[in-house]
Amino acid sequence: MKIAVIGATGRAGREIVAELVRRGHQVTAIARHPETAQAEPLVTAVAGDANDAAGLATLIAGHDAVVSAVMFLNSDPAILVDAVRRAGVPRYLVVGGAGSLEVAPGLRLIDTPDFPDAYKAEASKGAAFLDYLRGVSDIDWTFLSPSALFFEGPRTGKFRLGDDALLADGGNSSISFADYAIAMADEIERPAHSRRRFTVGY
Repeated sequence: MKIAVIGATGRAGREIVAELVRRGHQVTAIARHPETAQAEPLVTAVAGDANDAAGLATLIAGHDAVVSAVMFLNSDPAILVDAVRRAGVPRYLVVGGAGSLEVAPGLRLIDTPDFPDAYKAEASKGAAFLDYLRGVSDIDWTFLSPSALFFEGPRTGKFRLGDDALLADGGNSSISFADYAIAMADEIERPAHSRRRFTVGY
């Protein structure tokens, strides 16, 4: 498959690119500084701006899927969806956030008393991004939320999937970028969450 990754040089983006290359896919790595992208035969690094719908549409046209791995504070869902719509890419996948996951029925993680203030702005934008996508019916989108602790760690291939509830094992909720990338690549290859959010964790 031919897959575009927006935000390809970030922590999640780099692991997603690496996982897709591992599986033999052709990847267009879109970043503000493409010179820092992985140098791989299957990777074409190009400069792109997540806030330029027309420019992005040109870069992602002709791909089988596009993954958005940009920070929510630095992006606008309307612009990204517009780019996908203009380009006619059949699938749009988003690296989501954990803040909008529920820790109890109707109670989101971001709304709990102990949620760190330092992450509230990004988490709030992530929740708004998901709300926006839920109103989009003409694009086949998927929003994959990581667990609460999203960290640089080993690629184990051992994790579980959930829907809208935060996954926690003995009170711990975590997933490595590398294992998250496996779940994202699996979803690209074998779509199971069309126009839905799901989550991954240990």
